[in-house]
Amino acid sequence: MNSLGFKFPVQERKTALYNLEEEWYLPLLSKHLGIPMQSIKRSNFGQYSMAVNYLTSVLEEAAAINKVAVYNIDHMTQLLFYGPDVVALLNRALTGNFTEMKVGQCKYTLLLNEQGGMQDDMILMRVSDTSFILVINAGHDITDTIEVEGEKKEYLADIDRIMQCKKEGEEVWAKDISDTLLKIDVQGPLSYKLLKEVYGESVLKNRNNPEKNMNFFTFNEFERNGHHYYLSRTGYTNRWGWELYIPVAVAEEDAKIIISKALDFGGLLVGLGGRDENRISAGPFGLPLMGQEYDPYHTPVNAPLFETAVDMNKEYFVGKEALVKEIVEGVQKRLYIFVSEGIVSNRGIYKDGKRLGTVTSSINSPNVSWEMRLAIGSKRKNVNEEKGTAAIGMGWFYFPLFEKDNEGKEIAEIDEKPIRIPVEFYREDENRKPTGTPVLGYVTLEGITPATAHKPLKNIENL
Repeated sequence: MNSLGFKFPVQERKTALYNLEEEWYLPLLSKHLGIPMQSIKRSNFGQYSMAVNYLTSVLEEAAAINKVAVYNIDHMTQLLFYGPDVVALLNRALTGNFTEMKVGQCKYTLLLNEQGGMQDDMILMRVSDTSFILVINAGHDITDTIEVEGEKKEYLADIDRIMQCKKEGEEVWAKDISDTLLKIDVQGPLSYKLLKEVYGESVLKNRNNPEKNMNFFTFNEFERNGHHYYLSRTGYTNRWGWELYIPVAVAEEDAKIIISKALDFGGLLVGLGGRDENRISAGPFGLPLMGQEYDPYHTPVNAPLFETAVDMNKEYFVGKEALVKEIVEGVQKRLYIFVSEGIVSNRGIYKDGKRLGTVTSSINSPNVSWEMRLAIGSKRKNVNEEKGTAAIGMGWFYFPLFEKDNEGKEIAEIDEKPIRIPVEFYREDENRKPTGTPVLGYVTLEGITPATAHKPLKNIENL
């Protein structure tokens, strides 16, 4: 089979907005906020040079979601799969069931290996009866073998991994269409107002019933000045908002209008640091991150979105056998959110001297309430101040920490008070023994801020 993935890039790639960020947004932000110019803090993410944060701090950018946050997500890849047998192929390669999926609908699904490990998570959009757009994570568009410190490292792009599942004689084709689109996400309570002012209210309406707003996990297509756009509503940050796919020919023009309005509304362009906080901090479970909570060596069983993403009633999909085996054996692992007095990346999680699990994500957050921070029992000044901060994160635990009710659901509160299980986060030596002074925190099911992505748009359409 001919490879459809790209070769490993010789140097870090740049998004379609790289120059706009450096040459237009920095001076604009400097003037808007009255702060001095400095370099954007960047990091290699998926072989792209991505902004961690701009002139504003990660904490400032993470707080923008409370008004409106704009994200340059152009490092993510869009794949077009099409042909008479496309549904059969996707049902075989991915964990979801796409047979009854309607045109205009979105679905969250997973790409596994034969061992049930997570290769990628993604959103599918059904464009027609015989075509789908898959939105996959950065760096998952590379098929190549490279040498790193004397050892060979192999990459297999999602597009090739999926096409390997194609049977002889099936008519289905695939191509990467990322170079034709710019992906910008607009999230937060003022996102409706912003997009309405830029593109008109009609693009936010139900494609089958224009008198009503878009439903959650649907997408629209629209034409503007001769260009074709896609606009999905899948809750990239688990909050109200949209994912916008702009034709590259007008990418910079549209981006300038969107970002300028966001600044006028008290929002910001948000880098990867603020994005990571935003994806963790909404809802009781947050949104797992590929490469952190998810990786090729661990299955998604008992992850918060498992039942949404995986149809175990399907006769077959790649990795199903491994998942069935793990479920039958009664795997106990759980993924939980925690609050801590400081960042605890890669630490072990302990209670009463017993190791409970491992931290997978940890970041400082401006969105933890004063009451929740005081509940840590920290002596740190920044935690206990009224306008202070604490860290939030996620971790895999060996077994459930919360008791279950009669319906088998974990109990999150007693007498309307959230259950918070105190834990300690330790660095560990080469033998995985705790060392040094622990960082204090607790595990909770209450969430940091409410998830709003699924709630009716009538709550924000007139803001």
